[in-house]
Amino acid sequence: MNFYSQKKSCPSFTINVKIDSQNKSSNILQNLDTKNRENFDTQNPIKKISANSIMSFLENSCRINKPILSFKGYQGDPQPTKKLFWILTGRNEIYTDNYTNERLFNNGQTGWKKWLSVRPNEALSRSPEQAIQSICTLQNKNYLPEFIPTPNYGDKWGRHANYIEINPRLIAKHENGEVSEGLLNAIKLLPIIPPSPNSSANCLILSQLYPCFYKDAEGTNGFGSLYTVDLHSGISKNLTSRGLTRNSQRMGDDELVKAFNDFAHMRGFKTGFRMPLSAGQMTLHGRLFDWQKDESAFIDACCWGIELGFDSIYFDSAKHVGFYDMGNYCGNGNLPTFDQMQRILYLIRNKTKRNDLAFIGEKCTPDDRFRQMGLNVGTDWGNAYNKDSVKYESNNAKHSRDYASGPEISNDNDYGHMSYQQRRDRLENCIFGYHNIADKLPIFMQMTDIFPISPCTNTHDSMMHSKSFSAFGDAQSHYNNVFNQSDSAFNHQNSVYNIFQKAMYL
Repeated sequence: MNFYSQKKSCPSFTINVKIDSQNKSSNILQNLDTKNRENFDTQNPIKKISANSIMSFLENSCRINKPILSFKGYQGDPQPTKKLFWILTGRNEIYTDNYTNERLFNNGQTGWKKWLSVRPNEALSRSPEQAIQSICTLQNKNYLPEFIPTPNYGDKWGRHANYIEINPRLIAKHENGEVSEGLLNAIKLLPIIPPSPNSSANCLILSQLYPCFYKDAEGTNGFGSLYTVDLHSGISKNLTSRGLTRNSQRMGDDELVKAFNDFAHMRGFKTGFRMPLSAGQMTLHGRLFDWQKDESAFIDACCWGIELGFDSIYFDSAKHVGFYDMGNYCGNGNLPTFDQMQRILYLIRNKTKRNDLAFIGEKCTPDDRFRQMGLNVGTDWGNAYNKDSVKYESNNAKHSRDYASGPEISNDNDYGHMSYQQRRDRLENCIFGYHNIADKLPIFMQMTDIFPISPCTNTHDSMMHSKSFSAFGDAQSHYNNVFNQSDSAFNHQNSVYNIFQKAMYL
């Protein structure tokens, strides 16, 4: 009998927060019980609770309690990586992968942290089984561990991290008009991404987790902007797989997400996912989202992602929360108020019992309002073309260990105009832009900064549209055409690897 012959259910839980009844904010916190959240006054000024009190409460809560998986619909297997491997192969044994040992970057002369120098289309052409064996070979393991924790970079890891956004829909299996297996293909890329340096985590942000508007629910091609999301409609069919079964045992969509996170954690990465904040870019079960009525549903969607193993959330349009700097707002629909967003971030940490989460705010500046809101990271701050400018901003931010704004190599609005050399210069300046490594700023980049995508597309276009690059409707042709296959692109990839290697053991 294999060890998946019986299912184990996962217990649910309700969080009850008890505080001094004399606290002026007690009525707010006592309403955290899920039965009462529908009556929650979204205008109540949560900022009456001091930031120090919130953090003290969270720290004590997180030390006492461990996270409990409780999301609705989870298949409940406590070892989703083992289950996935067994469904893929019919066996439990892991073998050393010679393919991996023959393709180590710099012939493996990178210390104990290793990765492969392989073109991304070649990595995507391998089977999921081969990718998993590569991951185990790189980690010197001939087995899949029973428990895979997230890498420990301390509770404040997000303030210094290197964020790499990956578009799982773009790298998914595009075949005969259908788009699927984005998570399996993201797992295939894990062996060719440099693992986290000693001093700061590399965090992989998925552009998509939940379904977007239009045809995404059916997993077909279409407009399907990733700046939109349909909440509480399961995991995007672009990411999941229709045929992951063996002996009537099915790999649940939620288990597949958890398996991706476990494999990423095994490789030393932190992980995260993107969430929009503009009401006009969200629906709830297909109806238009309303911040006054649907706040708790948004919180639940964020918590569900965290319970699936993610360590961070990237909030699109976060700079404009509270109707701030609306002259530069490019979103559609209302945003949460400042007090609302402060409450939302507090409740996500509280409900998941995780005080080590990183919340990233798009375009958020060093203004203290963003730290008070509960964010850890702001993006696109500082001149990435000038290392002295990055060092200057690093020095200015060194007093804050909870929040910092950092520069970008590129973002989701990248139209592909930068040269490879410009991207490498920006990466070098950002990774080494500090006087003291303890003051390093967070930095943000896209998949194309490491693995150049085809000249026929760009990051923003791939965020807005789901397009197949297959010449004959087959998956292999899509893999070959979605990435730039030139020698200069592969040379750039290896030059980026060299930059990461220089920072690996600092």
